[in-house]
Amino acid sequence: MTKIALLGAGGKMGVRLATNLKGSRFAVDHVEVSQEGRARLKEAVGADCVELADALANADVVVLAVPDRLIGRVAHDIISDVKPGAALIVLDAAAPHAGELPDRADVSYFVTHPCHPSIFGFETDPKAQRDHFGGVHAKQAIVCALMQGPDEHYTLCEEVARTIYAPVIRAHRCSVEHIAILEPAMSETVGATLCLALRDATEEAVRRGVPREAAMDFMLGHIQIELAIAFGVFPDGKFSDGALHAIEQAKPMIFKEGWLERVFEPKAIMESVKDICNPKQAA
Repeated sequence: MTKIALLGAGGKMGVRLATNLKGSRFAVDHVEVSQEGRARLKEAVGADCVELADALANADVVVLAVPDRLIGRVAHDIISDVKPGAALIVLDAAAPHAGELPDRADVSYFVTHPCHPSIFGFETDPKAQRDHFGGVHAKQAIVCALMQGPDEHYTLCEEVARTIYAPVIRAHRCSVEHIAILEPAMSETVGATLCLALRDATEEAVRRGVPREAAMDFMLGHIQIELAIAFGVFPDGKFSDGALHAIEQAKPMIFKEGWLERVFEPKAIMESVKDICNPKQAA
């Protein structure tokens, strides 16, 4: 049986992963330094934690369920105790892309991240419809990258990724650079920022006297149809002439010229991931 050492098992993400690993074909050693985290893990999945050294000694796969800013430090602290031929899984591309992982040629590095359930997932189960994050009821895709190591480790680590993020509908094989483009650049720098702008616009409508429920219903309903048109999910749908005119008038007022190229420029992405991992060392 493949042995997994799950580090940070009592954290928010760690408990999610531990829950999905329970009952799988993998044997899991849970590692958590805080008493609060250990208690949370025990309550959630009934698992006791083991000492770090014991978990690493037998681990075929090491999963780092720790914050981005700690991944580099934790990886350097443990790497000498990771057995040759093991695989280390990181749940975000920031630290690997920023060069935070230690030099160890006989250990594989694998990066994976959930896409989260699509707004157009067409879920019919009410529980799945409320599973916005994924990893519980709603189906989602994932992205994976083998940063270094033999190709058979890609197969093994993708299986682990499919288990911890289940239910998974598909896994996209990417490079670490590709995943860094997807996050932070595409999904956070652009996507999350624009989502907050939509919220701010809704709040401004409320401030100007529109009833809150009306503003919420109007914005959330329009977001769905507008995204469906923009992404081709509703191929027969088209923006009205009035909407197209409003879009063209708004672009120069809301967006600075060349913003897209600046966000996705490789140097900008590298600066972003380095800042995520080491915020005090931002350039």
